[in-house]
Amino acid sequence: MQKPARTRILDAAHTLMLSVGLARATTKEIAKEAGCSEAALYKYFASKEELFVTVLRERLPQLAPLLHRLIEEPGERSVEQNLTDIAREAALFYEQSFPIAASLYAETQLKHRHEAAMREMGTGPHVPIQGLDQYLRREQRQGRIRADADTFAAASLLLGACAQRAFAYEAADPDPETGTEAQNPAPPVDTFAAALARTLLSGIG
Repeated sequence: MQKPARTRILDAAHTLMLSVGLARATTKEIAKEAGCSEAALYKYFASKEELFVTVLRERLPQLAPLLHRLIEEPGERSVEQNLTDIAREAALFYEQSFPIAASLYAETQLKHRHEAAMREMGTGPHVPIQGLDQYLRREQRQGRIRADADTFAAASLLLGACAQRAFAYEAADPDPETGTEAQNPAPPVDTFAAALARTLLSGIG
C-alpha cells in the first residue's frame, strides 16, 4: 500500500535535503521524488520553509519535547542526568540537521528568506537556547543551580558545543569496504553528552 501523500513528501524532502542540501532541494524536485505534483505539495505545506521546519520536527531527533517536559514537570532526576539527556538529543539533532542547512550559508539571500520565514513561524536556532535557559532558571529557583549562575550563558555554551560537534568533526562511519575509520571522527554521542553535562555543571552547580 502506498504511503499517504504528506508522508511521501516529507520522506522525499528529508532525502533530498540530506543529499543535495536545503538550497538545492527545490519543491519541484521534492514533488517529483515523492511521486506527486508540485501543486499537491502545496496542499500540505505553504512554503519550502514550512516543509523544512516540518522535516526538522518530524524526521530528526527532538529536543523541544524534552525541554518542555523538564520545564513543566517536577524533576525526579538529577540536574546532571537531565543535562546529559539534553546534550545527547541536541548533539544528534545538530549532527543530522547540519548537512541539511549548511548549504544555506552559501546563498545569503536564501538564508535571510529562510530566517524571516522561521521567525514568522515562531521557530529558529535561538528557540532551543531559550528553552534550555528556561529549564535552568527553573532549577535555579529550586536551589539546584547556583543563584549567581548565568543560565543563558550556560544554555548557549551547552548547545553551542553540541552544534560545534556536528560542524567540527566528520560524522561518517568507517568505510565498509576498507574498514578505514574516518580521519576526524566525532566523539561518541553518549560519552560526549555525559562529559559536557558534567563539565558545565561543575561551573554552575
